[in-house]
Amino acid sequence: MSDPYAILGVTRSASPAEIKKAYRKLAKENHPDKNADNPKALEKFKAASSAYALLSDEKTRGQYDRGEIDGDGQPKAPAGFGGGNPFGGGGFQGGGRPGAGPQGFDFGGDAGDIFSELFGGRGRGGGGNPFGGGFETRQRALQKGADVAYRLMVPFEDAATLKPQRITLRNGKTLDLKLPAGFTAEKPLRMTGQGDEGPGGSGAALITLEVAKHRFFVRDGDDVLLDLPVRLNEAVLGAKLKVPTVDGAVMLGVPAGSTTGKILRLRGKGFSRADGTRGDQLVTLQVDLPADDAALKAFAESWHDDRRNPRAALGVD
Repeated sequence: MSDPYAILGVTRSASPAEIKKAYRKLAKENHPDKNADNPKALEKFKAASSAYALLSDEKTRGQYDRGEIDGDGQPKAPAGFGGGNPFGGGGFQGGGRPGAGPQGFDFGGDAGDIFSELFGGRGRGGGGNPFGGGFETRQRALQKGADVAYRLMVPFEDAATLKPQRITLRNGKTLDLKLPAGFTAEKPLRMTGQGDEGPGGSGAALITLEVAKHRFFVRDGDDVLLDLPVRLNEAVLGAKLKVPTVDGAVMLGVPAGSTTGKILRLRGKGFSRADGTRGDQLVTLQVDLPADDAALKAFAESWHDDRRNPRAALGVD
């Protein structure tokens, strides 16, 4: 007859937290995925799960402590009952019931279906059960730890070029995070096993990625917008100018006769899309005139050849 306290290596006065901690340690050490060729580890894993299923439930732990059931979950019949079940269907069935655990223990608590969660139906026996009928996969799995939400502000250029980021979790663990192409703040990045710990394994870290504002770049969908100041002579005569992009500076040709508002396109200098392509950078020229320039003022006063009305499209003379 097994003693669940001895199996988990805790005292009878152990707190629920101490019982959970002891179980998690044994489950990790003897997990079937890590001990495929070690039948002893498999037996220890099954025994630890059975013990935790009993002791993690306040009702069944109390029944065991009072001597009403044994370590395998079987009722202890008082003298004169001839081995029957004095509890009349109180949750523990006879050893031959389909779906019962080892030695007949029926897993109705949180530990009941850890195998369904861990193996996902990859049974080594029949019907997806890795233990050939030892645990019923339709019962509830051990509860995983909680998911933990994080918010990571990604620098503008890093977000556009998918530069890996580093994030520190609340448990102190630091991770290098690869940014997925086409990421959005509406779809958090899920990192399995990086959340809070629980008896059925760790939850996930849910990381919401946000793009930080930039001092001169603006995002427009997958494109990057930039207002580029140019001198009057550069706009009138044309010029080759060095222009910033998210990938670094490049040379841009400004056509002669350009005016404020003219848009020039730098292809492939925008944000990365999910299909592997990138948006563009759209450069809007802004002719910048010097203030109180006497020569420019004298030129403008003497220049009477331009008789156009640039405001005609607005319906004004």
